[in-house]
Amino acid sequence: MKKVTKVIIPAAGYGTRFLPQTKAMPKEMLPVVDKPVIQYVVEEAVASGISEVIIVTGPSKRAIEDHFDRSYDLENFLEKTGKHEQLEGIKRIANLADFIYVRQKGPYGTAIPILSARRLVEDGPFLVLWGDDFIYSQPPRSRQMIKVYEKFGGSVLSAIRTRNKKDRGKYGFLEGPTVDEGVIQVKKLKEKPGPDYTASDLASVSGFLLTPEVFPTIENLKPGKGGELWLADAISQLAEKGKVYAVEIKNGTYYDTGDKLGYLKTVVDFACEHPEFGAQFKAYLKEKTGSF
Repeated sequence: MKKVTKVIIPAAGYGTRFLPQTKAMPKEMLPVVDKPVIQYVVEEAVASGISEVIIVTGPSKRAIEDHFDRSYDLENFLEKTGKHEQLEGIKRIANLADFIYVRQKGPYGTAIPILSARRLVEDGPFLVLWGDDFIYSQPPRSRQMIKVYEKFGGSVLSAIRTRNKKDRGKYGFLEGPTVDEGVIQVKKLKEKPGPDYTASDLASVSGFLLTPEVFPTIENLKPGKGGELWLADAISQLAEKGKVYAVEIKNGTYYDTGDKLGYLKTVVDFACEHPEFGAQFKAYLKEKTGSF
């Protein structure tokens, strides 16, 4: 069984829900207090044993490449001004992993970034983590998926439990028998089934661990909603062959920063736990909410 050492992070979207903020700045670079969203995603992958980060980009995404690169002028400035903590912090970012960038090719759809990076992952398993959402958990969500892969093989989805009817119009829901604690073998993936759906409360969100078997499946996909190629459709076909599992992420909180309200909630949560000013921020919120 081959070791999981690579992650694909699709980051080619326009970020239209955050316009005009994302006209010139990638949505993946929106700050969560003092780090961009995509850095949380990369740090999770690295903490799970990933050494190669493949970011699938598009036009106006140069800021992502600059963020994970060295900045010698800034480093010299920080050195001269004695800001050694900040200096070590920005050096660490560039040394997190080996970063590879590839432009997205082909039509739209969540399956296209995976095809665009096919030659870079070769014939081994790989993670797919979106650049605008993440699950904050201990152990990391990616590590939990990798452990399931190492035990069962096949592709692995990260999942959370939700009984919120609104979520049934946002996520795919998973059905299948339990094969281990917190792990099911996926037999069906119902994509956005609607408020009347009650067969499962296990939602597929945020991340995937995929095997190379997904590539021919994607290549033979027929265009789905909006005439696009959807990764969920490819995974559904793999599930029919009995080669997909899902793990309910333990001790985790899902953060959807691609949504305006979800992004604001994420910022508030991380600000409340910030070691430098978390207590003061909580006091401010308490004072402010009393005036609403």
